[in-house]
Amino acid sequence: MYVRHLQLTDFRSWQHVDLALSRGATALVGANGQGKTNLVEGLGYLATLGSHRVATDAPLIRHGAERAVVRAAVVNEDRELLVELEIAQGRSNRARINRGSPIRPRELLGVLRTVLFAPEDLTLVRGEPGQRRGFLDELLVARAPRYAGVRAEYEKVIRQRGALLKSAGPGGPDSDELRTLEVWDGYLARYGADLLAGRLDLVTDLLPHVARCYSEVATGEAAAEDPAEHPVGMVYRGSVDLPGEEAGGEGRADRRALESALLEGLRQRRGQELERRVCLVGPHRDDLELVLGRLPAKGYASHGESWSLALALRLASYHLLAEDGAEPVLILDDVFAELDSRRRARLARSVAGAEQVLVTAAVAEDVPAELSGVRFDVRDGEVWHVG
Repeated sequence: MYVRHLQLTDFRSWQHVDLALSRGATALVGANGQGKTNLVEGLGYLATLGSHRVATDAPLIRHGAERAVVRAAVVNEDRELLVELEIAQGRSNRARINRGSPIRPRELLGVLRTVLFAPEDLTLVRGEPGQRRGFLDELLVARAPRYAGVRAEYEKVIRQRGALLKSAGPGGPDSDELRTLEVWDGYLARYGADLLAGRLDLVTDLLPHVARCYSEVATGEAAAEDPAEHPVGMVYRGSVDLPGEEAGGEGRADRRALESALLEGLRQRRGQELERRVCLVGPHRDDLELVLGRLPAKGYASHGESWSLALALRLASYHLLAEDGAEPVLILDDVFAELDSRRRARLARSVAGAEQVLVTAAVAEDVPAELSGVRFDVRDGEVWHVG
């Protein structure tokens, strides 16, 4: 999979830009504030319907414009699709494929797959649980777009159930409100179990890749064959006691067992939820604990170790998606300046063979020789092909 052409209209700082791309490595070089990150952010948004820099769509629309448009020609196994997403103010976003009738943006998921690593990813190791939950869910949707619907339904349940808890009077909910709460408990358990099962299976599949990628980036050596010797671990911490993975067969999570566990957790914490008036049970309260050696990476990992682990998470995502059958576009947004020379060289070697790698950098010297294929200079609101 690769992007042959990218076009932005009124996206961030770009009034209009057309960029012809190709397989292999492409470097976008420009000083801070020139808009190079905006280019790859547009691609990332088209693939995931989210930005790695902001939580809402409003900042993506150029000041003074009413809408932004991101359009890309995506080639996958010699089949080309033109995908387009219109980001609008005051109304729902709209999407198109091959200039056809408008479709829901969610229907674009899976057409373009990207893995983007940026300096903000250090929060995957050092930040709050929400950062790691978002990482898992984004990758889950990339692997199986149906989870976008599961996640949307679950979030709707959490909003409705939370509103019901907040509306209860000083003496607690009446009998009708309690019956309604029990109905929402069932929805939470159903959609929550589906999302939770997807996350647990994802962690199982991802861990070997993370261990290998961490070893390669941090030491330059392949990881040991024995999983017990891997220095990297990932432990999913749920808001309820999780049933053993063996219940699902072949190491897969058991959705029915997870649904029962969520219902039991809701029953046990009913009093606390009514007292605090918030939802205390469900995947929205979970965390992914990252472990180096025998210690949690958060709070114990050094700066270099944290960078290596964040890199490993993204590279592992890339390899897992490629293993599933469609190699994603790899985007490295201004990361080489943050790495020491050894990690820079190891990262470059590990991704040089990817079908398409897009690199942004403030100065050309930050781009390793292995990734110095096609170069564009980004300055003064324009993109210049250099070589």
